[in-house]
Amino acid sequence: MEQAVALLKKLIAVPSVSRDEAGTATVIYDHLREAGIDAQRLHNNVYARSANWDDDKPVLLLNSHHDTVKPAASWTRDPFAPTIKGDCLYGLGSNDAGASAVSLIAAFKHFYNKELPFNIILAISAEEEVTGEHGIRALLPALGRIDMALVGEPTQLQAAVGERGLVVLDCVARGRRGHAARNEGINALYIAMDDINAMRSYQPEKVSQLLGPIKFTTTMIECGTQHNVVPDECRWVMDIRTTDAYTNEETIELVRSVVKSDIKERSTRIRASAIDKSHRLVLTAVALGSDTFVSPTTSDMSQMAFPSLKIGPGDSARSHTADEYILLSEIEQGIDFYKNFIARLAEKY
Repeated sequence: MEQAVALLKKLIAVPSVSRDEAGTATVIYDHLREAGIDAQRLHNNVYARSANWDDDKPVLLLNSHHDTVKPAASWTRDPFAPTIKGDCLYGLGSNDAGASAVSLIAAFKHFYNKELPFNIILAISAEEEVTGEHGIRALLPALGRIDMALVGEPTQLQAAVGERGLVVLDCVARGRRGHAARNEGINALYIAMDDINAMRSYQPEKVSQLLGPIKFTTTMIECGTQHNVVPDECRWVMDIRTTDAYTNEETIELVRSVVKSDIKERSTRIRASAIDKSHRLVLTAVALGSDTFVSPTTSDMSQMAFPSLKIGPGDSARSHTADEYILLSEIEQGIDFYKNFIARLAEKY
């Protein structure tokens, strides 16, 4: 517990905004090396494999992240000065996701040299807040086969069995310019309105059993140059929260089948994640007293093509807020939970 808190204080003291986390990567790397662990580094991701590795055993990934968002302007204390007041440890990244990271590290150190029916990989990743190309997206191919994962995020130690994916579409309705007074042209705004209304009522045939229906929301629109000109172009943006019923690419094609506007996706990399409630990861969490829920936020779980469960100490409501904090008691509970989780999981193999 004391080592985990000391490590978290070191991490808070080193700025680690996404894509600029080299300092905290060094802190984690040095901490593991000093503990006798053969830690490795890829970009600003730090990872290590358990000592008694056996290629014939399944692989459990322990993942969290050490990058943060930029501190909000409304902080009333120095975000990079770790401060303990009572049971609270204040500092940027303390809750999201420093507490999960140091708790997973403590659990990994505990089991590092122990014989288990599965291998363990610890991976503390970078660029999670921006789903960057040098974060978990770069690291996963280097880690080899992974069979399942625990993803450390602040969930109050409740088990997130799924999270929606995200696709943002830039849409352009095209018409023909004309004079408003003479009923000329083809109004691109009307085309966009028809498309938007069509998407408001549209729901694909397949619905995810866990995540429910896909959510299509138009969030921005820009059109017109002056009051008496029929616009020949109308730009609008749609936010789509995807599910495991369709891939992101399939979802985009479904939209194309409905609207007349030209559409272009910004990215398809944030994918929906869902794990069957009968999976051993879920059963283990429930046996330890965790409730299951669908997370409203995304994480590195969106990049994992294998069964994964998001769970960790802290409260998601504190993430990205001014005067972010974690309770010291939550860190202690997190360490105990991860240790008990791995031990109980091992019993089921």
